[in-house]
Amino acid sequence: MSTASSVTALPPRRPKSYANPPTHHMGCPPTTFRNPWPSYVHSTIGTLFKTRWNTPKNFVPVPQDRAGLVEARKPNFGAGKDGLKATWIGHASFLIETTRAAGMERGMRILLDPVWSERVGPYGMVGPVRFTPPPCSLDELPEVDAVCISHDHYDHLDSDTLKKLLMKQDGNLKFFCGLGVKAVLVGLGIGVTPEHVTELDWWDPVQLQAEGMSVELVCTPAQHQSGRAPWNLQSTLWCSWVVNEAPEGGKRLFFSGDTGYCHVTSDSEPSHHNAPHPPCPAFAEIGELCGPFDLALLPIGCYQPRSVLSGQHSSPDDSIAIHKDVKSKKSIGMHYGTIRGAFSANYEPVTEPPLRFKKAAEAEGLRWGDEVGLCDIGETVVV
Repeated sequence: MSTASSVTALPPRRPKSYANPPTHHMGCPPTTFRNPWPSYVHSTIGTLFKTRWNTPKNFVPVPQDRAGLVEARKPNFGAGKDGLKATWIGHASFLIETTRAAGMERGMRILLDPVWSERVGPYGMVGPVRFTPPPCSLDELPEVDAVCISHDHYDHLDSDTLKKLLMKQDGNLKFFCGLGVKAVLVGLGIGVTPEHVTELDWWDPVQLQAEGMSVELVCTPAQHQSGRAPWNLQSTLWCSWVVNEAPEGGKRLFFSGDTGYCHVTSDSEPSHHNAPHPPCPAFAEIGELCGPFDLALLPIGCYQPRSVLSGQHSSPDDSIAIHKDVKSKKSIGMHYGTIRGAFSANYEPVTEPPLRFKKAAEAEGLRWGDEVGLCDIGETVVV
C-alpha cells in the first residue's frame, strides 16, 4: 500500500442500548473492560480449577492420519474471480480482498487475526501447537493493505507473524484494533509505531483509503476476554469487525473474532437452547445497524467444557444463532481444525466442531453449503 494511505473517522452508528459512559468501560477513562450483558458469567480461578479436576475428561488425540480433519490446499486467493473474497489461513486467520473497482488491478486486502507461527504463546516457547500448518508462507502472501486484530490473545495476535509482515512490506502496513491494543502492538518491539495503529471503541467506524481504493471498517462488540499475562487481564478491548465495501450497494463482511453467545451451566448442553441466561444482544444490534451481510466468519471450535467456556467461545449451535442474528446470507465456520485450545483439549475432539455445525445448521432448516458451510484451509470463498 502507498504511504499516502489515509484513515478517516466516520460518524458512529450506535444501538439504542448505548450509554455514555459505555457500559463495557471500567473507569473513566477505562483501565479495564467487561462484557456488560447477562449472557456472560465470569469464571473465577476457583471455577476453572474445579471444572478442570471434576469434569470427566474426553481426551481424543488428533488423528495421525488426519481422518476427519479439515483439508489444506495451496491458495490462489481467488485469482480470476471477482467479488468479495475471503481466504482461510487457518484458526481465525483470513485474508480478505474487497471487490475490485473499475479500472483497478485488485481490491483492498485486509488480514484478519494473522497467525503463521507453529506455536502460539509467550516467546513461542509455551502454548498450543498447530496440527495443521498454514497453507502458504508469508512470502507467498500478496501485498496487504491493513491488519485487523480482534483481541490480544496469542492465538489472534502473534508477534512473530506481525514482525515478518512488517519486514516483508518495508514497514508499510496499517493496523486496526480495540482500545488498549495499540500499546500492546507498539510494546512488542517488532517495529510497529503509534502511527501504524488506529485504535477504536465498539461501534466506531473509519474509512481506509489508498491508491483509488476505499473500505469502511467498523469495530463492533464481541463477548470475550483479553490479556497476555495474569496481571493485565481485561486491560484491552476485544471486538468483532465489519468490512463494508461501500455505504450503498457494496458487499459486507462480518468477522466475529473470538466470541461467546450465551453462558450455560451444563457441560452436556453445547448451546444456548434452554439456557437460564439470555443470548448476547450485541449480534442482533450488529445485524440491525451494519447488516445484512453477504458473508460472515464465525467460530465453531474450542468451546468445551461449556460450564467455563460458553460465555467466551461459541459452540456450533451458538454460531448458527449468530448467523441469524447478524442477518448473514452466507456464513463459514472457523476457529477449529488448526490449534487445539489449551483448556478444551481435554474435552473436545478436534473432529467434532464441523459435524456439530452441519447438524445445527440443518436443524434450523438452513441450506448446507449455501447459507451455512465450511471451507478448506487455503480455500477462497467468493461472494
